Amino acid sequence: MKKLKIVTIGGGSSYTPELVEGFIKRYAELPVTELWLVDIEEGREKLDIVGRLAQRMVEAAGLPLKVILSLDRKEALKDADFVTTQLRVGQLSARILDERIPLTHGILGQETNGAGGMFKALRTIPVIMEIVEDMKVLCPDAWLINFTNPAGMVTEAVQRYGNFSKVVGLCNVPVGMKKSMAKQLKAQEEDIAMEIVGLNHHFFMTDVFEKGQSRMKEILEGYEKLTPEDEVSMKNIMTIPWTKELVRALAAIPCPYLSYYFYPQEQLQHQLELFATHSVRAEFVKGVEDELFALYAQEELHEKPKQLEQRGGAHYSDAACSLITSIYNDKGDIQYVNTRNAGALTDFPEDTIIEVAAKITKDGPVPIPVGAIPEALKGTIHTIKSFERMTVEAAVTGNRDLAIAALTLNPLVPSGALAVQVFDELYEAHKAYLPQFKGESHA
Repeated sequence: MKKLKIVTIGGGSSYTPELVEGFIKRYAELPVTELWLVDIEEGREKLDIVGRLAQRMVEAAGLPLKVILSLDRKEALKDADFVTTQLRVGQLSARILDERIPLTHGILGQETNGAGGMFKALRTIPVIMEIVEDMKVLCPDAWLINFTNPAGMVTEAVQRYGNFSKVVGLCNVPVGMKKSMAKQLKAQEEDIAMEIVGLNHHFFMTDVFEKGQSRMKEILEGYEKLTPEDEVSMKNIMTIPWTKELVRALAAIPCPYLSYYFYPQEQLQHQLELFATHSVRAEFVKGVEDELFALYAQEELHEKPKQLEQRGGAHYSDAACSLITSIYNDKGDIQYVNTRNAGALTDFPEDTIIEVAAKITKDGPVPIPVGAIPEALKGTIHTIKSFERMTVEAAVTGNRDLAIAALTLNPLVPSGALAVQVFDELYEAHKAYLPQFKGESHA
């Protein structure tokens, strides 16, 4: 049998059992022979725990799939066919700072948006770029499937500055929206497809189809009758129903992350309440992870535990398995990915990264043309794309002024003076992971 080698960097992640389950389920069409789980020295204990669970899962499934644990990235990458990245630079303690420090200044603290999202990008992009350089030498024909957040900015960095085109960014938000649409339409999920317009964590669903027929009119007309349980929601975001006036005017359903931009006061107040009780999302997740790893360590466990769904990233890993399977088999099915615009949105340059429905082929995603961004949606999407592009450039070049300008332009930061203060405080907290800014003034 031809060797099919997949390497997961950040293999000690709590998400890994879902990834392994996905490969097990798809083994008949994706016959993986080697799965390398790679981490760094600081992640050795977690890698050992989750890696042994992965091995038990494969053994219980009776498959000839070898799971190899490694702290040597270069050894792992040699001759890989696919590389997935699910890493967190600075681990959860860094995320806690990303969320809590902005809140001390009275602005939203969030993992992928605003100041917290910027600093996650600044820490992450240089590490991903190092991985790409290794891939060019050790597995130049491999695909990089990235679901490290912020996925859109990471994918933009690799495409724009990495001279590496075989990269796709993934997110679980469109997967969740598709499931919700199927439920609202009382349809089978496999019969549903969406048109989405925008960016990672910043997109709108502008159409939904059941077996090729648009059902958007029914979704819009039925919106105000939805119960809170029917709303598209996420575990890590307080759900605030969109007003019927907004939905009617936009003729679109915003993704849950847009709540930070459309209801900033309510979201900030909620976060400040969590801040006061030391239960911001990252602190909650840390408790969930402690529980998960205690479960993972139990030798009798040989399947993904249901508690993993509380982690907030459900379907990320399954989406990665689906994407890899479709590329490997040249399926031509529709999935939702972060990839080159390639003319799908006529408002943006060809080479910019968008989140879009795409046909998945052996040559990667082929975005489905959308045309011009509807006028009502255009402003917020363009603003965040400018923020992303500036942040990516700052992450690669270490340009502090550019980073602060990007933060000043972000709608979640209400003051230029505040942008400087928050940037410098976050820099001091994370400077061990920000070597590209060495020599820059941090007055």
